[in-house]
Amino acid sequence: MKPIRLLFLFSSILLFNTLSAQNTNDDGRTVRVLTFNILHGATTKGDFDLDKLASVIKNANPDFVALQEVDFKTNRAKKYDLVTELGWRTKMAPLFGIAMPFDGGGYGEGILTKKPILGSRNIALPHSPGNEPRAALEVIVELDSGDTICFVGTHLEHQENSSDRIDQVKKLNRVFTNGKYPTILAGDLNATPESEPISLLKQYWTDSFAYKSEPTYSSDNPRIKIDYILFRPEEKWKVIENRIICDEVASDHCAVLSVLRLVK
Repeated sequence: MKPIRLLFLFSSILLFNTLSAQNTNDDGRTVRVLTFNILHGATTKGDFDLDKLASVIKNANPDFVALQEVDFKTNRAKKYDLVTELGWRTKMAPLFGIAMPFDGGGYGEGILTKKPILGSRNIALPHSPGNEPRAALEVIVELDSGDTICFVGTHLEHQENSSDRIDQVKKLNRVFTNGKYPTILAGDLNATPESEPISLLKQYWTDSFAYKSEPTYSSDNPRIKIDYILFRPEEKWKVIENRIICDEVASDHCAVLSVLRLVK
């Protein structure tokens, strides 16, 4: 083969690889988001296997993780700070947001992130006397592209005969829909897609599984969808991939993964 043809072939391959890499990386605007109710670290076998939980997270290779049922140095969690333990095992930065004091420690939300945190806040959500306090944990982060986004993790009321979930959704909409940054909301919402709480959320948020709803609970026999990844504004995000990850030992919930691209 003549040198000039070899040079042309090499240049074409190099250009193709460069374009492919750009499409894959999206200039640092593609994020992998996971939400996972971790059953306060217990596992469904009750053997408190944090390595098992970490394995589910690592295999999904997320940039951001919203964790629910997170214990902070409680007696039942053997005085472990669960989100820090999982952060250490997954090489991600951990953050805990308390919803209530519990069993010698705290109970609430956790976030893991591979991206730098610019700011954070923990928002208490309304609850009736006698029901569990709930919270929404937010981080403001900088992507590799230099863009700034918000990531929020939450866990809503589980009692069916309570109005708390409606009140909690209304506060989520009030607090997180007026920000200046594109936002992702993820968590165990304890509500099915046709329910009133989800209808209220969808007035402002888009479900990453909008075109194909899949059950997330329970992990050994998924029948209902109660775990979600939502985003806003709709025009700022493109869904690249969705996946339900069910490990019937790690937790009673399936983990939910969405790959989202921030649109310029």
